[in-house]
Amino acid sequence: MSQTNTFVFTGLKIVAWIIFVGLCIEAGALLFNFIFSIFKPEFVENLYQKLDLTDLQSSNIWAFYGMYSFILFIALLKAILFYLVILMVTKIDLEKPFNQLVAKQITKISYYTFSIGLISYIARQTAKNLQHHGYDIDKLNQFWADSQAYILMAAVIYVIAIIFTKGVAYQDELEETV
Repeated sequence: MSQTNTFVFTGLKIVAWIIFVGLCIEAGALLFNFIFSIFKPEFVENLYQKLDLTDLQSSNIWAFYGMYSFILFIALLKAILFYLVILMVTKIDLEKPFNQLVAKQITKISYYTFSIGLISYIARQTAKNLQHHGYDIDKLNQFWADSQAYILMAAVIYVIAIIFTKGVAYQDELEETV
């Protein structure tokens, strides 16, 4: 492998780690906001992203827990997704990339990506339903605005996973023949 490819791949590993750490911080901050909003709601406006849902909490506690559950679940799934990406890029052998571990990791990544898109879509539709009932949910749209992009990305990643799985099968067959 050339020096340029090694440099680019190392850069990709660093970027994946940075994104993973950022997503973990975001998920932790959102969890912290959620806990604070239950026990000390007067401080929520000073916390991360000023995610103040006290009006929703006071009017409908189940809608509050539902929307926060969607937010936390999506944030957690994004962190897990990038953890899987980190596992894959640290264990991949670029001299012989078609192996069972990489094929399984890419398949898992496609499943998690699809889950993020599907849950984001469900959350967005639930938020629209709550808006029709008069709840102010506009500030939450940032958490599930890209649901279709995740679903499309999951489809592309799944196709890549199938190609990798077939590549592993062909490579094993070739090694058995030789």
